[in-house]
Amino acid sequence: MPPNKRNVEGCCTAGTFWKLKLRASMASAAAKTPTRSEVLSLFRCLLRTGRDFCDYNVREYTKRRTIDAFRSNRSLSDQQSVSAAYADGKEQLAIAKRQAIVYSLYSPKVKSIMELNQV
Repeated sequence: MPPNKRNVEGCCTAGTFWKLKLRASMASAAAKTPTRSEVLSLFRCLLRTGRDFCDYNVREYTKRRTIDAFRSNRSLSDQQSVSAAYADGKEQLAIAKRQAIVYSLYSPKVKSIMELNQV
């Protein structure tokens, strides 16, 4: 059955349910423009979450991606685009937190060459 069709009981399929839930959360997030302190808090949370990764390469990628995303969205002035970028950032934060947990479960036993102390 296609994911956007209703099943016989009249309930939405799982894929459609999550799409509707995502749209509803984005609509509620778009209704309120985030303040400067909320945006800076999101930035700091993303950087802190990036530090939780065990792997050097992933830590640096998360840091670089966060800084680049905030720099590219610095010039946004439209209320809707600011709200959409903030909602996307919140989603990325949730993903990063989940991934940090997964990476910690399967962290490599050997450190990267970048993490070894140079004597």
